[in-house]
Amino acid sequence: MKRLMLVASMFLAVPGFASAQLTSPSTDVLGAHLNYGRGCTACHAPHSGSYGNGNAKSADIGAGNTILWGKDVSSLYGKTITTGGGKFAEVLPSSMSANTPDVKGMLTCLSCHDGNYAAGAMMKNKVYESLPSTYGDSSNVPTLLGTSGSSLGNYLSEHPVGLSAKLACGGSKGWDCTVSNAGTVKMTGARSSQFVKSYGFFVQPGNYSNNAVIVCTTCHDQHVMNVVTVNSSSTSGLPRGNYATMFFLRGPYNPNDTNPNSNQTAQFCRQCHGDKSNEMNGSTAGTIF
Repeated sequence: MKRLMLVASMFLAVPGFASAQLTSPSTDVLGAHLNYGRGCTACHAPHSGSYGNGNAKSADIGAGNTILWGKDVSSLYGKTITTGGGKFAEVLPSSMSANTPDVKGMLTCLSCHDGNYAAGAMMKNKVYESLPSTYGDSSNVPTLLGTSGSSLGNYLSEHPVGLSAKLACGGSKGWDCTVSNAGTVKMTGARSSQFVKSYGFFVQPGNYSNNAVIVCTTCHDQHVMNVVTVNSSSTSGLPRGNYATMFFLRGPYNPNDTNPNSNQTAQFCRQCHGDKSNEMNGSTAGTIF
């Protein structure tokens, strides 16, 4: 009898995972970064980088040496942005050749997503995705830094980013994890490993002076907007398959989920905010889709 009940419960659990999987996205995974059909060349110039895209300035000619970047980022060089309510000051690199994670992880992103210093190539403060009704009356989600609605150049209300925004283990707010000498977060503690089995660890912090730091690409995969693939190489205990996401986030994140008990969007944030997790607060609740 117990065996039959166990088998039945396994079958009941499968539909929950299946409903979270998006096996066949109906739109191009590059999503908003198709940039009205320009595609990859909107950001990358396969020949001569920014010079090849006609964007070069004297201080920016070498930009093409870094991931063939085709945007002019010289207006951002050396600028200071202060995020997280004024607690995290980030001085942006003085060139694209700086060997720090904020080059590919922030400077390149801000060449379009900063509405203050890089207003010439900025986004239009609107998203290309259909927002779920659960987001309320707002039809636009701010996608710009430095134009948060208060005053031009105010980055205070932005999520902490930069070389001083560290993902720390231990203490009152961190996971029971460790950070290696290469700045890699290892979720091997009793509670952090349980979280990985339940949801996973999809974020990719940058490495700066052997510290794990938060940059734009820590949470966002700029090349895939609407789907996350979980396979044998993923640091996740979720069943293999394709899971819905939004806003280029690296992990399952689907506020369109019709299950009112779904906690997958909260789980994404808990990858870094361990003190807000079920596991670190003594709850046995897993990931609910």
